Amino acid sequence: MEALTRGELAQQGRVNAETIRYYERRGLLPKPPRTPSGYRVFSSDAVRRVRFIKRAQGLGFSLKEIRELLRLRVDPRRSCGDVRARAEAKLADIEEKIRSLHAMKKTLARFIAACSGRGPVSACPILEALDEEGVNIRPRTKSNHTARR
Repeated sequence: MEALTRGELAQQGRVNAETIRYYERRGLLPKPPRTPSGYRVFSSDAVRRVRFIKRAQGLGFSLKEIRELLRLRVDPRRSCGDVRARAEAKLADIEEKIRSLHAMKKTLARFIAACSGRGPVSACPILEALDEEGVNIRPRTKSNHTARR
């Protein structure tokens, strides 16, 4: 097994060295052993883990969710079904965000259509619409009013 410095790990993992430090602090990378001269050395498995973290982030998983996925990976009592359930939950979360973004886009487009772009800012229909208490910019959804996991 190849021993890697933090810089080598960062390079092979396609991140910067500060990201490696951050992952260590957040418990996503185990603290590596030190050489007699005091340098931290990472195994080549750490490269795989860093790439896993980055790919999972790219799919919208939070660092907390990624930590849970990493724990599942090493827990012999868990099954692929446990991982699938988390992926399905993330997909549902993404679909909800897309619905919310579409609603925001529709509302903003309506505001823009009501504004000619001429006249004093004090009469701007966009600012007036944003100032109205009854205007619902974002529709109430499950994710708007429930606590995040």
